[in-house]
Amino acid sequence: MPAPSHLDPRLLRAFVTVAEELHFTRAASRLYVAQQALSRDVRRLERELGAELFVRTTRQVTLTADGEKLLPYARRALQAQDDLLAAFGHARPLLVDLNSPGLATGRRVLHRARALAPDLELMARYESGLTWAASELLAGRLDASFGRFAGLAPALRAGLDHQPVRYEPMAVLLPEDHPLAPLPAVPLAALAGETVYAGAGNPRTPEWTDLAHRLFEGRGIRVAPPAPLAVGEEEFERLMAKTGHPVLAVVDFPALPSTVVRPLTDPVPLSPVSLVWRKGLVHPALDALRSAAALLAAEEGWLRRSFGGWIPDSDEGVMSP
Repeated sequence: MPAPSHLDPRLLRAFVTVAEELHFTRAASRLYVAQQALSRDVRRLERELGAELFVRTTRQVTLTADGEKLLPYARRALQAQDDLLAAFGHARPLLVDLNSPGLATGRRVLHRARALAPDLELMARYESGLTWAASELLAGRLDASFGRFAGLAPALRAGLDHQPVRYEPMAVLLPEDHPLAPLPAVPLAALAGETVYAGAGNPRTPEWTDLAHRLFEGRGIRVAPPAPLAVGEEEFERLMAKTGHPVLAVVDFPALPSTVVRPLTDPVPLSPVSLVWRKGLVHPALDALRSAAALLAAEEGWLRRSFGGWIPDSDEGVMSP
């Protein structure tokens, strides 16, 4: 079979998406196409290349040797196309992970970026934690996220870039009948002997659990053991009521029914937040996002450390300008 004179980028995008998901239904959902149409595109690409790219069984989809060979070339070709379109003002939507709907820092940066670049499309996603989002960034399924960059494994950090955004004051979410709830702020020493929930066992947020361990070390505060992952506000409320554990949070965390949010003091612990993206990503909306983060940090003093503000030693160098 003669080599094709050109390849339709749509076919390459279909191939890359299936290669990342290894599941045609999930890949079709990501691309907003029917599964049958996606399968046709993959078969057409295979015919044009004269190579089988996937091994399909009723149980699984795997890449062939030719599929493995094609994948890095296809990714580079699609990135080049995205870069070209972006250079002429035809950028695809930028997918921005805000972790959770209740968190304010990423949401405020996103809103400012939309105001700075109203002709560009920045779409919010909610992946719940930076560790989980990092793998999505590296796979090209997300473009940007927010969180504690120093808490990522070195292998993840190696493929990512980041920009420090904020030292976010930390807080504790308490049942309204907790003995510490009447206090306007909770000294860390007052939590000695308490067991505090910090997401232990949640594969999406180990960077947050690690931050809790570093903060509680030597202070007599225990990190609550792993609990079933609560999905949705109602389940989180139910689980919190069942255990009665305080929950480590940030000051902007919204109070749930029958709870109060109290800032932590003595010292004031700070959660280091960065804007994180895939190395080499070129996109005008990413430029807008970075500009928005820098503007808000300057206006709000987000990167000024209050006297005695605590962050882990491991984050000092990472958060330096």
